[in-house]
Amino acid sequence: MDKLANPAPGFQRNPDKVITVEPYHGTVTVRSGDAVVARSARAKVLSEAPYAAAFYIPFDDIDFGKLARTSHSTHCPYKGDASYWSVSKAGEGGENAMWAYEAPFDEMAEIRNHGAFYTSKVTVEATPD
Repeated sequence: MDKLANPAPGFQRNPDKVITVEPYHGTVTVRSGDAVVARSARAKVLSEAPYAAAFYIPFDDIDFGKLARTSHSTHCPYKGDASYWSVSKAGEGGENAMWAYEAPFDEMAEIRNHGAFYTSKVTVEATPD
């Protein structure tokens, strides 16, 4: 087995932890009010119990003109450091609405350059094929 260059400490401590990333077969649309912030037929679904599944949308399918990077960040021992963006015209309700792992640990490389959105801050619609 190849040695990982950037292994996740969470998996080293808890090798039985399961996080899956699978392609979503359909289209995911993210809206803030009437404005479409993202739309993708290439989204991925990340599942990690006990949390709700999250759609990760490729950066190329996100309208960064409607977002503003913030200084907020969080750390996950399985995924890495997350950066955050707010929906520009949504006011406080859209603050830190999107997160992304721009340099995830090796085990989660599939979500690099993908953003996920809080469903409490924006509307996320998934339409299966």
